[in-house]
Amino acid sequence: MQAAKKYLSKKYLESLYRYLHRFMPLTEKDFMDLLLFCEFRHFPKKAVIVQEGETENYLSMVIEGLVMKSVKVKKSEVILQLATEGHVVSSELSFLTRTPSPVVIQTLEPSTLLSISFNRMQDALEQYPPGEMLGRMILERMYIIKDERKFTWQSKDMRQRFLDYMEQHPHMVQRVPQKYLASYLNIKPETFSRLKHLTRKTK
Repeated sequence: MQAAKKYLSKKYLESLYRYLHRFMPLTEKDFMDLLLFCEFRHFPKKAVIVQEGETENYLSMVIEGLVMKSVKVKKSEVILQLATEGHVVSSELSFLTRTPSPVVIQTLEPSTLLSISFNRMQDALEQYPPGEMLGRMILERMYIIKDERKFTWQSKDMRQRFLDYMEQHPHMVQRVPQKYLASYLNIKPETFSRLKHLTRKTK
């Protein structure tokens, strides 16, 4: 636990505590007890965390870095998630059902994840009864966010999707290769470049 406290700066501890507290009230002791079931995992840039066809063993939060989740559709790579600090990332279907992952998860920057394994999650559920509700609520929230994004983006044209994303996440242009951002926004790379140029002209 001392190692966790040492690595997790006050900023990240408070951020993680606030994230969990959104789902249910937690005392500081509850919070620190839950951290005992977790582990830090460090990955270099371009490391594959989960391969397609491999069973996902972790539910993770990005502490530092940038992680991408993608799926192969025919011959194309479709980006499903770009997870930065404070975001939860996992191949959820594989993690929950213990079946091969349909997605690939890899780093775009050197990254540190705070992760709980499937087995340790079962231990936590047995030893910390409120953890069952907390875990369920976190996973439910992940699915809600996924559906909200899907339905919201379907109601917008590509220009509006681009403008909204750039307004909400301006830093991502510097952190993520353009081809990945274009795929994530479901915009052709050449269209993304044109929209980027037009956005500069309006500033």
